[in-house]
Amino acid sequence: MLSGAGDALLVFGGDLAAGPAPAETLDRIMELDALVLCGNADRELLGSEVEGILDEWVRAQLDERHREFIGGLPETVELDVEGVGRVLFCHGSPRSDEEMILKTTPDEWLAEMVADVEADVVVCGHTHMQFDRVVDGVRVVNAGSVGLAYGAPGAHWLALGPGVELRRTPYDHEAFADRVAASDWPKAERFAEENIRNVPAEEEALEFFERVAAEQWAARYPRPS
Repeated sequence: MLSGAGDALLVFGGDLAAGPAPAETLDRIMELDALVLCGNADRELLGSEVEGILDEWVRAQLDERHREFIGGLPETVELDVEGVGRVLFCHGSPRSDEEMILKTTPDEWLAEMVADVEADVVVCGHTHMQFDRVVDGVRVVNAGSVGLAYGAPGAHWLALGPGVELRRTPYDHEAFADRVAASDWPKAERFAEENIRNVPAEEEALEFFERVAAEQWAARYPRPS
């Protein structure tokens, strides 16, 4: 996520170290004068078990300085952005780094998620798909993903101030896929093929995430028997 221009302030929305270059990515982020949030994947890296794109290889790449950095990251940050207002940055939703907000999330659900928010704008991530919508006077924007975008190739991000602008920046994804595939990460070749050379379609991702989101909602608000 990017705020402003010129003397821009970078805000990273979490899930920093999952993937083929965890230490290199963290080292670069740690060099920057940026605000950084903790995502659910980062939190899980410090836990006892990892799964999926997170595995023991990813965790083994991290030094103690990386773990200390992740352990000190906040879950949310609020900033005043000129022309935009008060902005709450979070990874999943304002109340959970795992709760999913989608472009298709029912207004009733989303209103509940932002019920306690005092900011004018909520910027989230987690589901890797950009959108811009308003519910109960709160603007909710998903910045997308720089390293694992869904829907279209490129680095997906958000520019704030004086407006709100969803952006996509192209890069040489074939060259990056070659680099990833040549690494010793056990998931390297499959990840390079399925997530870099071929970007998952937004419709496919939505179908999966909508099921997960419905399960999350049912678990939080079970129907009376």
